Amino acid sequence: MTSEANESQHLDHLFSNSAARLDWWRDLNAKAQIWAAEARSGKSRLAGAPVKEALATLGPIESYFAYPGAQLLRALDDRLAEGDAMGTARLVLRMSNALLSGSYRYDSGEWDPTDDAAADGSDRMPLGLGSGATRRPYFEALFVTPASTARSAALCQEIRQLRQPDDGVIYEPVVVGSFEDALLATILNGKIEAVVVFDGIPFSSKHDTPLLRDFLMVYQQLDSSEDVSEQIGIKLARLIANIRPELDIYLLTDRQVERLAGDPAASMIRRVFYEAEEPIEVHLNILEGVRDRQTTPHFDNLKHYAMRPISTFHALPIARGKSIIKSNWIRDFGEFYGLNLFLAETSATTGGLDSMLEPTGNIKIAQEKFARAVGADHVYFVTNGTSTSNKMVYQAVTKPGDIVIVDRNCHKSHHYGMVLSGAQPLYVEAFPMTEYSMYGAVPLRTVKQALLDLKVEGRLDKVSMVTLTNCTFDGHIYNTRRVMAECLAIKPDLIFLWDEAWFGFARWSPFLRPRTAMGAAAALEQWRDEPAAMEAWKAQVQELGEELDPKDARLLERQLVPNPQTMRIRVYETNSVHKSMSSLRQGSIVAVRDEDYDHHISAFHEAVFIHASTSPNAQIIASLDVARRQMELEGYELVMRSIEVALSIRREIAKHPLISKYFSVLGADKMIPEEFRTSGFVDYLAPGMNWLTAVKALKDDEFCLDPTRLTLVCGTAGYDGTAFKNLLASRYNIQLNKTSRNSVLLQSNINNTRSDVAALIKVLLEISENIETRLRQEGEPGQTAFIAKVKSLMEDVPHLPNFSRFHNGYRDNPASTTSEGNMRTAFFAAYNEKECEYIPLASRTLDERLSNGPELVSANFVIPYPPGFPIMVPGQIIDADTIEFMRKLDVKEIHGYNAARGIKLISPAAIERLPGV
Repeated sequence: MTSEANESQHLDHLFSNSAARLDWWRDLNAKAQIWAAEARSGKSRLAGAPVKEALATLGPIESYFAYPGAQLLRALDDRLAEGDAMGTARLVLRMSNALLSGSYRYDSGEWDPTDDAAADGSDRMPLGLGSGATRRPYFEALFVTPASTARSAALCQEIRQLRQPDDGVIYEPVVVGSFEDALLATILNGKIEAVVVFDGIPFSSKHDTPLLRDFLMVYQQLDSSEDVSEQIGIKLARLIANIRPELDIYLLTDRQVERLAGDPAASMIRRVFYEAEEPIEVHLNILEGVRDRQTTPHFDNLKHYAMRPISTFHALPIARGKSIIKSNWIRDFGEFYGLNLFLAETSATTGGLDSMLEPTGNIKIAQEKFARAVGADHVYFVTNGTSTSNKMVYQAVTKPGDIVIVDRNCHKSHHYGMVLSGAQPLYVEAFPMTEYSMYGAVPLRTVKQALLDLKVEGRLDKVSMVTLTNCTFDGHIYNTRRVMAECLAIKPDLIFLWDEAWFGFARWSPFLRPRTAMGAAAALEQWRDEPAAMEAWKAQVQELGEELDPKDARLLERQLVPNPQTMRIRVYETNSVHKSMSSLRQGSIVAVRDEDYDHHISAFHEAVFIHASTSPNAQIIASLDVARRQMELEGYELVMRSIEVALSIRREIAKHPLISKYFSVLGADKMIPEEFRTSGFVDYLAPGMNWLTAVKALKDDEFCLDPTRLTLVCGTAGYDGTAFKNLLASRYNIQLNKTSRNSVLLQSNINNTRSDVAALIKVLLEISENIETRLRQEGEPGQTAFIAKVKSLMEDVPHLPNFSRFHNGYRDNPASTTSEGNMRTAFFAAYNEKECEYIPLASRTLDERLSNGPELVSANFVIPYPPGFPIMVPGQIIDADTIEFMRKLDVKEIHGYNAARGIKLISPAAIERLPGV
C-alpha cells in the first residue's frame, strides 16, 4: 500500500485513532531498532527505507498533535537524512516512550531534540498516586489560522513565552490551517481543551480524507462543495461544539466583533476577539476557561476543611479519625484507607460546607457545573444510587391515577416508584431474543399503539409519562429523538424519563450523544425553532389532518411530526455516574430539561426530602464533583479509548482460530432484528463497515448497539452464563456483571486498558485449550455429552413470557381495552398475610388453578437474576407461560420468591371482596 493510501486510511479512522497512533509509533520504533542493530553489525543495506516509510505514514496525523512537534520531527528527519541509524533509533525510542507513558506532559527534557539521556532503553512509567511528584495538568490548545508556516511558528513561541510559574496548568499550541484540518484535530486529539479560530481560514485540508467529508455530510449535514466562506469561523465553531461541546472556543476576527458577540448563532463561542488584540488576552482566557472546568467546588472545599484544626461535638465519632488511629483494635482500618478519608468526614453543613437537601453553596455550584456538562437545565446529586433517582422522579412528576407507559423489563426501581407515587403502569413489551434468554428494547410502534389506544378510549389525558431504559443492560440504544418526537405528535405535553444508568459516558462521544436523553432534547429544541419544522408539520396536516385520528392505520406506518407550536420538551434523565465515570459507588444524578419544571419544582424538592438521606456521604458527593471535572477535561479521550478496547476484544475473539471455535461476541445482526436496522448495519467489525456506516446506523436506525457492551456467548463452550461468570471470577480474577442462560456481558469503561484485553484473551484461550484437551481425553462419550450440553444451552431455551394483565379488581376501568393497573393497591394488600396464600411452584394445585381457576393473582414482585426484570408484579394474573418460565429457570437468585413456601398470591377470598369483582 502506498503512503498516500495509508494516509487516507489512517486519518479516516476518525474515532479509533488513539490506540492506532501508538501502534504506528511502536511499529516505527521496531523498524528503527532493527536498522540500528543492522548498522551495528554492518549488515544494513536499505539505508533506513522502512523507517522512512513508517515515518511518512505517521506524518499527516502528527500535524494534529503538539508532541513530538515540528522541532523533534525535523531532528528525526535530519538523522535519517544523515544515515544515522543509532541516533535515529535513540530518538524514536525516546519519543515513543514519552507518548506511551505521557512523560512529555511533565518532563520538559522530552521536548529537547539534543537530549538523548532518556534513550537508553529504560522504562518510562506514568507517575503514580503517592509518588510525591508535583506537576501542572497539561493540555493542548488548537489554533486555526491561515497564517504562513513561519508566522505560525512565531505564534507558538509567543504563546510559550506568556507562561507563568503560577499558572496552575500548562498547554502547548497545535496549529492547523484549514476548516477540515481543525475538525480532524478536534476529532483525533483528545488532549485539546480550547480552540482559537482566526476568521478567514480556507476550507479544505491538504490531506486526502474522503471519509471525513462523507461524515460531515451524514452527521453535520455539511456539504464540502458549498460556499462556507461567509462566517466560516462561526460555522467551524458550531461543528466543533457539536462534536465536543465541552471545548472552549474563541474567535478572532476583523469584522464587527460587537455584533458577533450578540449573535445567537455564535452562542457556542466563549469570547470574540478583535484580531488585533494582544496574545496575552487570548492566553489568559484559555487558562480561565480550563480552570473553570477544573474547579470542583465541593471537593476543593472538602480538602480545605480536612486541613483545618476542628474539634467535633456532633454525632460522628469517625470524623477526624481519632477514634480509629488511637484504637488498639481498629487502627488497621485507618491505615488501610488513610487519614484524609476521616479528616474529610463530617455531619456539618456550616463552616464553608453545604447541605445536600437544600444546597446554597458549593454543592449547588457543583450541581450547576454538572448540569452544564451534561446539557441539562438542572442536576440533582443522589448518594444512594439511581434506584433512588428513579423513585424521586416518579414521586415528583406523577400522582395517583396517572398512567405511565413503561417498559416491563425496566429496573425494579421504576416499578417500586409507581407503587410509591400511585401511578399506574401500562406495560409495553420489548422484542424478545429467545435464543439468548434476554429481551431487547421496546419498538416505537408499540409505544405509539399504546398512546393511540388510550386516545381512542378518550383517556389520553391520563398519560403523564413514558419511561424507557437507554441503553438497556445488554446495550440496545433507542433513537431517543424520534421516540420523543413521534410521541409528542400524539400527546404534546408528555414527560419522558430515560433511565440511562449505564449510558452516562455517552455524553462525551459525538456519535452516541445524539441518542442520549439530553442530546435528543437539545436537538428537538433546535429543530422546533427552525422554519423546516413548521413546514414538515403542515405537510403532515395536509396528509393526515390537524387532529390525528387514532384509528388511522397510517399513524403506525409513518414517522409522525409534532406541532412545533404546542409541543413541550419535558425530559428527565437518571444516570449512575458510578457505573461509567470515576465516582464512588452509589453516586448518581437526576438531569432535568423540562420546560414546565416550575410546575413540579416544589414536588421535586419534596421528593428529595423523602428519598435523600439527611446524612449524605461527603465523599460520594466529592466523587460526583470530581467525575464531572474529569469528563469535561478528558472524557472525550477516555470514552474513545473505552470504545477502542471493546472493538479490540471483538476483533481478537473473532479472528482467533481456537477461541472463536467456542466463543463469539454478538453483533447487531444477532441482537437487533433486521426491521429495526434500515441502514443494513451488521457489526462494527464486519467486512465493508467503517465509522461512516456506523454513524449512519446511529443516526437513522430505530435501535443500535452500544459499542462498549459485548454479549459473549459461552453456551457454545458448554457453560451457562452463571457458571462461566463464577469460573472467571474464582479462577482468573475477572469480574463480570450480567449473565443469561448462555452468555455473559462484558463492558469496557474508562478504567480498562489494553492490558485488560490481553488478560481476557489469554484466559479465553486457556479455557478453549482446556476444552480441547478434555474432549480428546474423554473420546466419543465426552464429545457426545458436550454436544448435548451445548444443544441444551443454545437450543432448548425457555420461552420468554410477556406481561399477562392485571386482575380486573386492580383496574380502575375493567372494561378498557388497555392494560394499565393499580399496582399500588395490590402491593399493600399483600401486607396482610391473612389475605395471602402460598402455592409451591411444582405442586399439582398450581396446575389445577391454571386450568380451572380461580385465577392466580401475584401478591408481590418476583424478579429472577438473570434476567433481572419482574416476571410477576402485584395484582398481575399469573399465566401458564410465566409458570413454565419459572420452572425452567436455572438461576439461584430470585427476589420475591421463597422456594420453601412457594409463590405468594392474593387469596381468592380477598379478590372476591374487591370492588367491581
